[in-house]
Amino acid sequence: MKPKQLILRCYAEKKGTVWQAFCLDLNLAAQDSSFIQARNRLHAQIESYVEDAVTGEDATYADQLLSRKAPWPCWIKYYYLCAVYGAGAAKNSIMQLFTEVMPIHLGHNCPYKHA
Repeated sequence: MKPKQLILRCYAEKKGTVWQAFCLDLNLAAQDSSFIQARNRLHAQIESYVEDAVTGEDATYADQLLSRKAPWPCWIKYYYLCAVYGAGAAKNSIMQLFTEVMPIHLGHNCPYKHA
């Protein structure tokens, strides 16, 4: 795994009274009433997803699960936000760009620790 693959590209947008947060690199989404809560919920979902993909019953499919990207319309919106606001700099009342770090715990059961 390359160092750039450890950074997950994400964005959040406010729809009405709800914030929706998206992880483009794993095609995950979460929502809540505030940006911070939606981001925290997405972060927890990412941790659970990666743990299950690497050490859970889906470990056989880890390569496919960890390279599952969001559909292209989501990427177009993300890169538009990057162009308009600058990568990682969008912070306003209805849109935010952010990154998450791939949660990797190299415990004794992790099949990737010797790779």
